[in-house]
Amino acid sequence: MSNVIIVAGVSGSGKTTIGRLLAEKLDLDFKDADDFHPAANVEKMRSGLPLNDQDRAPWLAILAKKIEEWSRADGAVLACSALKEAYRKRLDVNKQVTWVFLDGSYELLKSRMTARKNHYFKAELLQSQLDTLEPADYGIHVSIAPSPEEIVDEILKAL
Repeated sequence: MSNVIIVAGVSGSGKTTIGRLLAEKLDLDFKDADDFHPAANVEKMRSGLPLNDQDRAPWLAILAKKIEEWSRADGAVLACSALKEAYRKRLDVNKQVTWVFLDGSYELLKSRMTARKNHYFKAELLQSQLDTLEPADYGIHVSIAPSPEEIVDEILKAL
C-alpha cells in the first residue's frame, strides 16, 4: 500500500466522510481536494455551473504537487473526485497512490446531496459529474450503500 490514498467518486458519494474515517483508522492526515480549488472554481460551482478541463487544470497541478509532498512525508488520505482517467494520471505521476473508488446509484447520490447543508456543489450538477465520470478498472471499488463504518472496514480489508 502506498502512503497516499485517494478516495474518489462523484459528489455525494461520501468521499469526505469515508476519507476522514479511513485516515483516522490508518493514523494519516486527511485532506479534501475541494480545499485546493481556486476561488474562481468555487464561485463557478456555487452558481450552478459545472467545471471543464480548463477550470480543473490549475487545481490538478496543485494537487499533484501536494501528493508528491505527502508521499515523501508521512502520507495522507485525500478525498478527490478524480472523475477522468487523465485526471487520475495527472495526480499519480510517480505511481505513488492507492485508489479507492466509491460507487453508488444516481438515486442514492442525489438523495445524499439534497440532504447536505452548507456545501457549494449543487445537487443539479450531479448528472454532469456522472456524464464526465470514466470508471477505472483498477483500485479498490466499494459500494456506498452500507454504513460508513462498514465501507471503511471493507477498504481496510482490501488494502
